[in-house]
Amino acid sequence: MIEERAYWLAWAKISGIGPIALQKLKQQFDTLAIAWTATPAELGHISGFGRHKVEKIVEERSRINPEELLKQHIEKNPNFWTPADSDYPRLLQEIPTPPPLLYYRGVVDSEEILGITPTVGIVGTRHPSEYGRRWTRKISSILAKSGFTIVSGLAAGIDTEAHSACLEVGGRTIAVFGNGVDMVYPRENKSLAEQVVKQGLAVSEYPAGTKPNSKHFPQRNRIIAGLSRAVLIMEAPQKSGALITADMANEFCRDVYVLPARLDDEKSYGCLQLINKGAEVIPITMDRLLEMLGAMPPLDIDVGESSEQLSLFEDKKQTSMPDLEPMLAEIFQHISSEPILLDLIIQKTGLSSGEVSSSLLQLELLGLVTQLPGMRYQKS
Repeated sequence: MIEERAYWLAWAKISGIGPIALQKLKQQFDTLAIAWTATPAELGHISGFGRHKVEKIVEERSRINPEELLKQHIEKNPNFWTPADSDYPRLLQEIPTPPPLLYYRGVVDSEEILGITPTVGIVGTRHPSEYGRRWTRKISSILAKSGFTIVSGLAAGIDTEAHSACLEVGGRTIAVFGNGVDMVYPRENKSLAEQVVKQGLAVSEYPAGTKPNSKHFPQRNRIIAGLSRAVLIMEAPQKSGALITADMANEFCRDVYVLPARLDDEKSYGCLQLINKGAEVIPITMDRLLEMLGAMPPLDIDVGESSEQLSLFEDKKQTSMPDLEPMLAEIFQHISSEPILLDLIIQKTGLSSGEVSSSLLQLELLGLVTQLPGMRYQKS
């Protein structure tokens, strides 16, 4: 595994090789270590790898020793993951452009890494109205109290309100940087960033010392969307970067919710466009929002009258268990309308991967379960 992560790093250092090209290399050669020794002719068989690109790869890789590069890199960047690492976030493994290197700083939560803890992205304009700030703080704090991890970008405005409201109620938050995790942008959020790494996590695909760059932030937004099971757009004008996050979330099959606003409110024109494209409107009552996100509030949270309490991501309407063989019934009870990873089913049942895979196939044939991309399953 150490060897393979060295090759993720080495390939990422070659100019012109980004997340998409890396996925093509992995698909073609199975591992990036094998791809590193591929001949020019073998590389040329990959779609998009023309003669000029292949020549550049061969030239640059001849000057790189992957193992030595890894040792040198760790000296300045001791904490980072690659897709070859077991603790690389599972939700990012699902997207078509996972960052080849993900640097982190703060407190790592294994249940977040495995995709067990529900995560919600909250983003919006850097210049929100009082209305946008108020609802962002209210929603962020309620979700945090209900066990959700809040994901945002530490930008001024909506991002700042989302992170700070979450932290104030003792919740966990993930801040995705558009620069190295050893730097803070904007500077006025330095104190907030320090709180984030004490109580949550800061992540970035850029190494230590990387300064903020306007080109980095659209790329950063895909990580926010990728780490979130749903994304809430609070306020966004027509050219807001939050709309990029919404587009990425749609591409990654994440749910997108929008805070409703006045038709003549310029700060929300982008939100209105998203509603026209089919985005869900954030409901007025908090218990309804939690229900839509797959959770009901704990009894000590005052978010409206509700007589029942459900576990995170369970169906509100309970259906009777079909008459199944014991092993099939055991597996089926861990599957809901919310997609679940194969590895999590194996972990929850304690059965072998072969037993679970075989049982899932039988449940599919019975029309009870549907397989989704990324080895995820949900009730049909």
